[in-house]
Amino acid sequence: MSTAFITHSDCLLHDMGDHHPEQPARLKAVEDQLIASGLMNWLQHVDAPLARREHLERVHTPRHIASLERSAPTTGLVHLDPDTAMNPHTLTAALRAAGAAVLATDMVIEGKVESAFCNVRPPGHHAERGRAMGFCLFNNVAVAAAHALEAHGLERVAVVDFDVHHGNGTEDIFRDDPRVLMVSTFQHPFYPYSGLEGRSDRMVNVPLAAYSSGREFRAAVVTHWMPALEEFRPEMLFVSAGFDAHREDDMAMLNLVEDDYAWVTERIKEVADRYARGRIVSTLEGGYALHALGRSVTAHLKVIGEL
Repeated sequence: MSTAFITHSDCLLHDMGDHHPEQPARLKAVEDQLIASGLMNWLQHVDAPLARREHLERVHTPRHIASLERSAPTTGLVHLDPDTAMNPHTLTAALRAAGAAVLATDMVIEGKVESAFCNVRPPGHHAERGRAMGFCLFNNVAVAAAHALEAHGLERVAVVDFDVHHGNGTEDIFRDDPRVLMVSTFQHPFYPYSGLEGRSDRMVNVPLAAYSSGREFRAAVVTHWMPALEEFRPEMLFVSAGFDAHREDDMAMLNLVEDDYAWVTERIKEVADRYARGRIVSTLEGGYALHALGRSVTAHLKVIGEL
């Protein structure tokens, strides 16, 4: 069964300035590497729709959504925080990014594809229930997971987050929801300086010291993630696929390589095949070294799609 590749040209129009690391070129870098590798022809290409308010309100407050709508400029940039800005196209791009995650969930659960990757921006895992931050406006992976629970009636879903930064927004949204397991690794101490205080049986957050390599990352997955996933038996897996822990990415100080991303994706797929009918939705988070990002996503998709 095929893997959906969901994106939209509107996501290229969100631009926070020439020197901002979260740039439109990220999506092109992924697509260029997939073309060069020959994988692009094996993916089912789908345009991302706009998320509807009902999708967003499952994980965000009406006040947060309205605040972003009011903040959207007609010209120039409006800063929501020192790192996060909106241009006239940002709100539409954010709605496409969240909408991609919803469509991916529908397609996978309805059996149209076995898995899906959302090549979208802005990213999402820092967006809390009531706050945009860290380049993120809406929490795309949370929107997807909540859609699986509320619209499709799943009882247990897992969010897997291997971005170099802790997914504080995802934890904020699902901390008290017994239907959701979150497993994550992240550099610590590092932005957003969270993840330790929220650890529990369902918030399996594993900090990694600066300069950790694949060895420490793989040990964290085997020792902490896998037992939690096996016990939880998720009916679907959602991946916050951030590739900024790559050793070539100077936004952080971890030393993962493409083989590490392929390896962890194999572990995710094992759990999906055993408990979730193979159902995986992955959505792009971080990754700012363009060549490393393209190679890492390609390694990730080779495993997800068995390509």
